[in-house]
Amino acid sequence: MDVQAINKDVRISPTKIRDLARAIQGRPVPEALREMEFCERKGAFHLAKTLKSAIANAENNHDLSVDELVVKSAIVDQGHMMKRWQPKARGSAGPIQKRSSHIRIVLTDSKSGRE
Repeated sequence: MDVQAINKDVRISPTKIRDLARAIQGRPVPEALREMEFCERKGAFHLAKTLKSAIANAENNHDLSVDELVVKSAIVDQGHMMKRWQPKARGSAGPIQKRSSHIRIVLTDSKSGRE
């Protein structure tokens, strides 16, 4: 059985979070959560928050045990982009793109993951 959690419009660039998301794919949930809690990067906080939400969905909605869950996929997509302008020399202006991310974590129980 697959359980998912989605965290939208997180104010961090997707490129800063994708390598952390790839690191937890295929790992058991307690191990992935431990790795995110000891990582000092800002993206690890948002990934851990989404992972905890997926764990809560699995426990409360589907009565699954946390120890049997595995991270099936952790996907980080581009969210909306706030466009701003930075003053430059000689009265010109340069664009600034403030990016955001959509984080989606899918968990599966290890029984259906092997089949």
